[in-house]
Amino acid sequence: MIYLDYAATTPIRREALDVYQEVAERYYGNASSLHDIGTKANEALALCRKQLADMVNGESEGVYFTSGGSEANILAVRSLLLGNLSKGNHIITTEIEHASLYNECKQLEKEGYDVTFLGVDEHGRVKIDELFNSLRDDTVLVSIQHANSETGVIQPIEEIGSLLQERDIIFHTDTVQTFGKIPIDIQKMGIDSLSIASHKLYGPKGVGACYIRPEVRFRSVHEGTTHEAGFRPGTVDAPGVVAFITAANLHVAEAKDEQSRLHNLRSYFLKKLSRLMADIQLEANPHAQLPGIISFTSQKVQGQHIMLECNRYGIAISTGSACQVGQSQPSRTMLAIGKEENIANGFFRISLGMHTTKENMDTTVSILEKIIAEI
Repeated sequence: MIYLDYAATTPIRREALDVYQEVAERYYGNASSLHDIGTKANEALALCRKQLADMVNGESEGVYFTSGGSEANILAVRSLLLGNLSKGNHIITTEIEHASLYNECKQLEKEGYDVTFLGVDEHGRVKIDELFNSLRDDTVLVSIQHANSETGVIQPIEEIGSLLQERDIIFHTDTVQTFGKIPIDIQKMGIDSLSIASHKLYGPKGVGACYIRPEVRFRSVHEGTTHEAGFRPGTVDAPGVVAFITAANLHVAEAKDEQSRLHNLRSYFLKKLSRLMADIQLEANPHAQLPGIISFTSQKVQGQHIMLECNRYGIAISTGSACQVGQSQPSRTMLAIGKEENIANGFFRISLGMHTTKENMDTTVSILEKIIAEI
């Protein structure tokens, strides 16, 4: 099987797997326990906090380990709102956020919050003037993803952060798709809070992190919780966290070379696929794009059909965010950028990773040509 669904999840890398086993055997204590075995686990977590904070130019005190990106998104938004009730009840987000955030904001609407869902341009980028015009005196939080998981289009986070800092509005961003791929500097980018998922960067599943700047007020969703400084309940998975940070360190160190390699693979693939561009359309932004995510739409065939046919030929691709697979609705992102419903239903995504080769791309082009020819 040729795996081309790295935006959904990545295989755990050997270094992280080896570290997980070693830590599970040697540092098995509960990090909250006061005996020496628990202290060793807590020391390992403290080192991991420091290393993760350094990767985003933050402080150790702002790192909270979670079960993944979705929980980090939900807890960040909820905790920040609870800690800033006096600032207002207006939230701004976008129509193309990850399901965890989009659905949470829909729920917050039911609870009395006023939520503005910003549209995007034809490339999927937030319109800064629309964001500016949506700001109000009671705007307490803005949450905008760093890059879209379906298209790979990158948002102008630094420009947004600067705009919000001037107005003292809390800024959260979902960096699940970008962390370890492109540089993230919370100071330079004006970010107050961000979310990360281990399994997107060749670490174990079930582990992630939320960063909240220590100067920003928040209140725990779970009162009385003692783990993670009260941010979330449950014993911290020390082996998982150390494996996560091991993978993250390697991913960040390799990022520049790997993104360049993926850019070349993307160009090679699209050039070979040019014969099919009359039947499928590339969805991207040439100026702000993660090279590893390649998305298409078609008005001639449903994306699910292409995905299933690729699977039949031994190629794993996707029809969008793994958190929305199984739903019958067309891609929310495609509708937001102005696609008609029949074209949005023709959406499919190919995402590249560290094990992707030119030979994989050659085979995929051949299979796609065969599938389209059969329609």
